[in-house]
Amino acid sequence: MQFKTERKVGKTGVMLIGLGGNNGSTCVAGAIANKLGLTWETKNGTQKSNFWGSLLMSSTVKLGNDSRGNAVYTPMNKMLPFLHPNDIVWGGWDINSANLGEAMKRCMVLDYELQKKLEPHMREIKPLPSIYFPDFIAANQSDRADNVLTGTKQDQMEQIRKDIRDFKSANGLDQVILLWTANTERFAAVEEGINDTAENILGSIENGEEEVSASTVFAVASILEGCTFINGSPQNTFVPGVIELARQKKVFIAGDDFKSGQTKMKSVMVDFLVSAGIKPVSIVSYNHLGNNDGKNLSAPSQFRSKEISKSNVVDDMVASNRILFEEDEHPDHVVVIKYVPYVGDSKRAMDEYTSEIFMGGKNTIVMHNTCEDSLLATPLIYDLVILGEFCQRVQVKKEGETEWESLHPVLSLLSYMLKAPLVPNGAPVVNALFTQRCAIVNFMRACLGLAPDNHMSLEHRFESTLAALNAEEPANKKMRLS
Repeated sequence: MQFKTERKVGKTGVMLIGLGGNNGSTCVAGAIANKLGLTWETKNGTQKSNFWGSLLMSSTVKLGNDSRGNAVYTPMNKMLPFLHPNDIVWGGWDINSANLGEAMKRCMVLDYELQKKLEPHMREIKPLPSIYFPDFIAANQSDRADNVLTGTKQDQMEQIRKDIRDFKSANGLDQVILLWTANTERFAAVEEGINDTAENILGSIENGEEEVSASTVFAVASILEGCTFINGSPQNTFVPGVIELARQKKVFIAGDDFKSGQTKMKSVMVDFLVSAGIKPVSIVSYNHLGNNDGKNLSAPSQFRSKEISKSNVVDDMVASNRILFEEDEHPDHVVVIKYVPYVGDSKRAMDEYTSEIFMGGKNTIVMHNTCEDSLLATPLIYDLVILGEFCQRVQVKKEGETEWESLHPVLSLLSYMLKAPLVPNGAPVVNALFTQRCAIVNFMRACLGLAPDNHMSLEHRFESTLAALNAEEPANKKMRLS
């Protein structure tokens, strides 16, 4: 294949659905803090703004080896021309009318002194009225819903499309990306004639069909405006009709559900166990949290959406080892989430992994993880947007063909950041974390004309090559080695 990458990064706007929530307000606040280079005092001393937790902004990639076989690393965001979070224009919608200064205080995620420094910038940003279908989110969210659109579903979709066009025009943008970071919805029923084809989903919105969710309306509006749409919650926003519409319009979509804490760790642990020839037979995950996400998830139908996205994360790893597992055999896998208001955004996750080992033995690993939920999720928003924008600038031409081709509209390359990665029909679902990261790195290497990375390190595994490398070392280095 030949890869062609457009070098110019256009001026980009990101519109968040759920702009005033914990993730939305923290995302905008973090971008402003980094752009201004803010520092603030904490009880542990001076803290500087950073992008830690972002794969694209804070990790490195091995480019290759130097003449002595030593690995050479570079920041991932220096490999190719990428969008920088500091350059993004932020906007979006929320069912609550609070400006982002008020929303930031309400969320209680960031340190107080940082909030004080950010407040003059944040209070100038106010969410646009959003779509609110009470049947799809928990009833306990109704007291927040004071900033909602009215009219038919078709009217509301047309307003969202107008909001996108107005935002793009007012800010002189080349492109807009939409990302859902609002409340988890219940699953929508996939019904023939309602949401099973592109034609039917458009007709269902026009007819005001009940089984069309707010997130699906946003996704359809985004696709019709030619804007990449990323879903950061576990509901089935991308019903078959939406996927078909994205393919027809050649617009990127990606989802579902941010993979930030417990599930990311699970994708590492199960990969380790199965790859080591150890058989996990029971995985029990317990969470409690007190932010608005936890409040919404305390409703059974919304929790069910989250449970599904968390439960499927081990499937591909189990299927990879038929020595340990029979065809239809899976570990017992239970997920529990409880709402505890006092702990706020500081989510507690407890996991127990029980495995069968050599000669009938048992091995149990118990893990406790306390994580600040939004401070883990926010860098994923940056990564999803940066990588999603980059994919828009890459084309491929296969050997023997004359036409350049873009990636499939379902952006499975973003799977590293997502719990329940959406993939094209017929493609395998990959949840193993390091496999997902390797796919991103090697895709970037292909865009640079570099071979895929590997870890054979043959130059360090033979007497002859080691002798040659040692002969090139400075005298003092040779003395240390001896």
